[in-house]
Amino acid sequence: MSEISILLLAAGSSSRMQGQDKLLQEIDGEPLLSVMCRRAALTGLPCYVTVPSHSHPRVTATGTATVVPVADAAEGMAASIRAGVKALPSDTEAVMILPADMPDLQSQDLAHIASHFHGADSPILRATSSDGRPGHPVLFPRRCFAALIQLSGDQGARALLKIVSVHDIALPGQRALTDLDTPEAWAAWRAVHARS
Repeated sequence: MSEISILLLAAGSSSRMQGQDKLLQEIDGEPLLSVMCRRAALTGLPCYVTVPSHSHPRVTATGTATVVPVADAAEGMAASIRAGVKALPSDTEAVMILPADMPDLQSQDLAHIASHFHGADSPILRATSSDGRPGHPVLFPRRCFAALIQLSGDQGARALLKIVSVHDIALPGQRALTDLDTPEAWAAWRAVHARS
């Protein structure tokens, strides 16, 4: 497999969590960020994770991932993407980007997206729900890196995705869409998983 890195975005402020940290919420006794870093590592691909600073409590939950502090994290998602892409080794051929608050994404989903990458001329690869709604992760070939490090604001790479060729890859159910960034979302998700 070509040299693909996984970039987990974990430098956000959890501003909608009413004082709690969504990425340190526990799943089966383990912080969500730990779970997501482990799932990324199980693909065998190098994993990078952005955090607000080296002293942030999230750092203890990053496992074997390479930690990338984001000095201007308050700006939003673009700051995380910029810092993460700049931290990648020079031989990285593509980066798979996803928010770290997506607990339904499994290692096999990340590997499935990566398996569709076919080198420098590969299109951007974007995961969708089973019914075709766009979500995460999104895999960007190296030719997109220059545009990624020019992003600004809290819209992530949405603007870039509107002007380039994107190949959608469906994942099971709503895995590509489920993110947990409010106490209500966490409660609903836990209620479903308690029954399963």
